[in-house]
Amino acid sequence: MALAAAAALAHAEPPLVLQPSTQLQPVPRGEQARQRPLILQANELRARPDLDAVAEGRVEFRRAGTVIRADRLTYDSPDDLAVARGHVQILREGSIFRGPELQLKVQRFEGFFLQPEFELPLLGSGGRADRVDFLDASRSQMSQAVYSSCPRDGSGDPDWLLRADRVRLDLETNEGRAEGAVLQFLGVPILGLPVLSFPLSDDRKSGWLPPNFDLDSRSGFEFGVPYYWNIAPNRDATFTPTVLTRRGAALATEFRYLEPHDSGRLNLDLLPNDRVSGRTRWSWTFDHEGGRPEGWRYKANLFRVSDDAYWEDFPRLIHSTTPRLLPTDVQAERSLQTPFGSGLVYARAQQWQVLAARDPTALIVAPYQRSPQLGLRLQPALGGGLRASVETEVNRFTRPDVAGTTDSLNTGWRWHALGQLSRPWGDSAWWLTPKAAFNVASYATDQPMSDGRTHAGRFIPTFSVDTGMVFERDSRWFGRALRQTLEPRLLYVNTPYRDQSRLPNFDSADRDFNLVSLYDENPFTGVDRVADAHQLTAGVVTRWIDANTGAETMRLGLAQRVRFRDQRVTLDSGAAPLTQRLSDVLIEGATSLVPSWHFDTAIQYNPDLKRTVRASSTIVYQPGPFRTLSASYTLARGLSEQLALGWQWPIYRGTARPVGAASGCGGTLYAVGRLNYSMSDSRITSSIAGLEYDAGCWIGRIVLQRQSIGANEATTHLALQLELVGLSRLGSNPLQVLKDNIPGYRLLRDPRSPPPLIAEP
Repeated sequence: MALAAAAALAHAEPPLVLQPSTQLQPVPRGEQARQRPLILQANELRARPDLDAVAEGRVEFRRAGTVIRADRLTYDSPDDLAVARGHVQILREGSIFRGPELQLKVQRFEGFFLQPEFELPLLGSGGRADRVDFLDASRSQMSQAVYSSCPRDGSGDPDWLLRADRVRLDLETNEGRAEGAVLQFLGVPILGLPVLSFPLSDDRKSGWLPPNFDLDSRSGFEFGVPYYWNIAPNRDATFTPTVLTRRGAALATEFRYLEPHDSGRLNLDLLPNDRVSGRTRWSWTFDHEGGRPEGWRYKANLFRVSDDAYWEDFPRLIHSTTPRLLPTDVQAERSLQTPFGSGLVYARAQQWQVLAARDPTALIVAPYQRSPQLGLRLQPALGGGLRASVETEVNRFTRPDVAGTTDSLNTGWRWHALGQLSRPWGDSAWWLTPKAAFNVASYATDQPMSDGRTHAGRFIPTFSVDTGMVFERDSRWFGRALRQTLEPRLLYVNTPYRDQSRLPNFDSADRDFNLVSLYDENPFTGVDRVADAHQLTAGVVTRWIDANTGAETMRLGLAQRVRFRDQRVTLDSGAAPLTQRLSDVLIEGATSLVPSWHFDTAIQYNPDLKRTVRASSTIVYQPGPFRTLSASYTLARGLSEQLALGWQWPIYRGTARPVGAASGCGGTLYAVGRLNYSMSDSRITSSIAGLEYDAGCWIGRIVLQRQSIGANEATTHLALQLELVGLSRLGSNPLQVLKDNIPGYRLLRDPRSPPPLIAEP
């Protein structure tokens, strides 16, 4: 009972999940419970059968799931009344009560406990009260109750505590109610509520949640109080009225649902009258996933904002890796099973909202929109070890508006078909796979192409052979038993030249240069461009694998492409052919052979220029939990050169008291952060710096985030949070920012999703 009450005081937005009951059998009630045996042990025992019993000295009384320990206990059998005095302790449903005197009708669980202290071992918390009245097995009431997860050794008040004049708990209605509640931190009252209610399990309950507050360089101080609405077991909503000191009043709304075949959420942020811009500002997002029993699967991802400057003024509300490119993406698919093989039919519509920037040099090139995209993929079942696949699509490509205008790039329709037929041979030590493929496309454009036509098509075949081997041997490094592999690989590709310079390019781009893309038949992504090729890609990878765990401890790779003729097809129709016979050399490596260290690097070296054109390196030192240092360097010659540092590290550990809610609140101070520095521009592009103080029973966080949104413009956000372990989090939550940006960052506490703390009017 008390365990459920304390868990209910903890605050976090509850998860929306459907879970079956884990209770195998109900607790016996009524006459069934009365038939359960009574066990009484003591140093000295006097009893009259069916009348009463008196026990003294190390008394232990057990009945109906209740355990009572005391110096002295009397039990009246006709009234089922137990009276315990002297070092009384009662254990029930995981909770422990201690005090000087208890009177209890055991089966009905009616009675009172004077001046009890209670412990909740599962939460590492507890408290005390002047009196607890047990009204029945489901209802109880505490007077002048105090609750905390900090040590309660009597040396002084805990660092934080929650006081209440009266607390009522009702397990049947799954509700707790506290009157005159005051939250106190370091001796200072920080939150007071006349009436506080909470659920006594993981069930959700409607009501006001603890306040949020932020400090932002563009909006000023922000203060919001969320209201949680438990609409149904599978639907809920949260409304957060917020005041922004520079901009005015705002409202944030979130609606979530979880149906048997569908789930999703809708978010709406509304600022009716922005005092800075003089207009209404808004954003909304909608995410949905679902499926039907007959095999259809579908999802939607929609994101829209009111104006181009929204991503600069409200960067924390743009939850996207491309804050200036917001999607409207709706798609559906269905698996197919036919006598000839398996397949997939799919449909999609994709559009973009492209946001302009105040900085005229911050240009953005938006991708094409697909409205619609209709496709079919088949994998025919062939005998003789043959493998085949076919894909065909029809797409309508359009251009999004940018700052109210549309560019002059071609738009129109494209039909394409991709097919391949291969015959693999080999086993775990070698493979050989010859493959024949084709790429056929037909275009109907809205504007004339460079040769004046609006209709065109082409057919491009490709033949390739992929082969490789895997050698293994046992080795030993640094006293560790390892298994080393040597994996050479060759890929031969022959694709005839087809002139594509006059055709539109809707979706092709250069592939990233790595050990995966280097072994692809086409160096371009998408469908519209297929490079002519008569080339051989050769490479080798060697790995060292821990013989006991199977974990890869080190990897080295080297690969290069050899062209036997010029490559005439390029992305830019006016570009010169590639006459370089030897491609850039790709070198990759990674190791965690040295304990606590991990190193990863990739280098693209141009033999003609005799210099590195691209490189990336990352080193991480992680000697233990909550200790991580990282540094990464990336180079794209002529484009960018970046250095990034990340850290989570203890910089101070208190010695006055040990750390931990069970034994003390001596604290540890951690520094956290990430720094991104542009070496080519000689400026910091983004930075995160903060401190986390873990006192065992509470955690304080202060995090400053600065993000560049232009060559000479940036936004700054300050997040403050107080986490009272076992109770609630107050302030703004920077944890997602830390997890997303600091490699190896770990939460100081495992995340929980307890029921919300609810304030009643």
